[in-house]
Amino acid sequence: MLAELSIKNFAIIDELSVSFEKGLTVLTGETGAGKSIIIDAISLLVGGRGSSEFVRHGTDRAEIEGLFLFDEEQHPSHEKAKQVGLEVEDGMIVLRRDITTNGKSICRINGKLVTLAILREVGQTLIDIHGQHEHQDLMNQDRHLTLLDQYGGEQVEEALTEYREVFSRYTSLKKQLDQLTENEQQMAHRLDLIQFQLDEIKAANLQLNEDEELNEERLKISNFEKIYTSLNDAYNALHGEHQGLDWVGVAMNHTEDISSLEKNYADISEIISSSFYQLEDASYKIRQQLDLLEFDPKRLDFIEARLNEINHLKRKYGQSVDEILEYAAQIEDEIDRIENRDTHVSKIKEQLDSVAQDLLVEANNVSTIRRKLAQELTDSIHHELQELYMAKTVFQIKFSVVNAGKNDVEVNGERIKFTKDGIDSVEFYISTNPGEPLKPLAKVASGGELSRIMLALKSIFSKHQGVTSIIFDEVDTGVSGRVAQSIGEKIHAISVDSQVLCISHLPQVAAMADNHLFIAKEIKGDRTTTSVLPLTLDEKVKEIGRMIAGAEITSLTKEHAKELLDLADKMKQTM
Repeated sequence: MLAELSIKNFAIIDELSVSFEKGLTVLTGETGAGKSIIIDAISLLVGGRGSSEFVRHGTDRAEIEGLFLFDEEQHPSHEKAKQVGLEVEDGMIVLRRDITTNGKSICRINGKLVTLAILREVGQTLIDIHGQHEHQDLMNQDRHLTLLDQYGGEQVEEALTEYREVFSRYTSLKKQLDQLTENEQQMAHRLDLIQFQLDEIKAANLQLNEDEELNEERLKISNFEKIYTSLNDAYNALHGEHQGLDWVGVAMNHTEDISSLEKNYADISEIISSSFYQLEDASYKIRQQLDLLEFDPKRLDFIEARLNEINHLKRKYGQSVDEILEYAAQIEDEIDRIENRDTHVSKIKEQLDSVAQDLLVEANNVSTIRRKLAQELTDSIHHELQELYMAKTVFQIKFSVVNAGKNDVEVNGERIKFTKDGIDSVEFYISTNPGEPLKPLAKVASGGELSRIMLALKSIFSKHQGVTSIIFDEVDTGVSGRVAQSIGEKIHAISVDSQVLCISHLPQVAAMADNHLFIAKEIKGDRTTTSVLPLTLDEKVKEIGRMIAGAEITSLTKEHAKELLDLADKMKQTM
């Protein structure tokens, strides 16, 4: 749940800190007091689109910070945080977003700087915001299949996973086939290009790790004088006029004479003796290296020229000789496929036909599961709509096959369009009045009807999403009377499983609140600012009375408000 929200220098908000509780929290207040501004701040906190216009006039930046708490270790935010390299401890996540006057955002999760994309990914697992325009999601047919799959949960996900494994092989084969059957002229140009590249690489006669070996040799030759001088001086120090090795030999002989007298002398003798033979061996190796050293200016010129040639190929074909040779092998295979195109096309078509058959089986399995779930979802929506006084409404999920094109594969004599989501196209249809035919949802429902349909869907989907908090921003627009009462009850029912924050102008919804916050706008000095006040029971009565009657609140209005609150308490006890 969202436990704490801090806002500073945001729109008309100077500085604000709000604590939230579990259950249903309703935010009310006069129009323009700043209720939606608070929701806008939460939306930005979880990755919404920002703008410098949100920064309060006369300040450098807007600051928004939120503390989220959750009990379950399996909460989706845990997994999402782990995926982006963040640690979550003690069931707490702190999101922070600063927006500067130039429109730039600075995002943090648990104090760690993150990108806006990561903030959005984590935020979507914590908050689900539904505003007055959220109904557009329902109007978009492309979202209907996603909503159905979301309802199906693991059952659909498992079937889709199996389908997508086969779909991956299918798309890979189809891509190969498309490449081999593309325009003849393009294919000829491609063949000329890669043949030239292969000839150029082969002409260089590269050897594995050749560049590394040449660089090592160049380093030795370039430092010939230094190497020769150092080795020669070391050898002379051991065998030259200083006779370092001879003096070590003298020390070895003297200590050997007394080694039998005491253990300490024996240890010293052994150390010197060992050192003498190691130094003697080292001197022989130094002499060998000196004998092998040979300065060859022509060899250095050859190495430089060879490395220039290799570096030229690296700029075109890879970062190392190994990568260049790997690329050469790839284009050699491609040349073979192009030159023997007919054979390869025939082979790939056979493989594609076989994989397409398997893919169709998996797609039909997904489709069967979806159709069963569609009926279950339809029944659930009818039940929810009945409770929202839309008992005469008929809701239906219609299936069709995704339209196939001439480039799609033919399976069992029929062209089928396979997508990553299967072969199904889904659209929600509805009839809100008896005798009227079913029509696409976007063409039938009014604003108030869409509010109720969206609420019915959210009542069902909230149990499957696992988000920490759900926010409704005036989704009760366009309804009144007993419908408003049913909406209040439905929103409260959702809050049993998820924390719900709701902006409302309906007294029936406000009466169902477990926590009631009043948003007020006031002028301090010459500036306008917004404040948030939790209401006591008496203040709730007064506020709900205002929502019922407007500016003038009579004793009768207060009695009505108390009655609404009493009815709401009784209703909550039955949930």
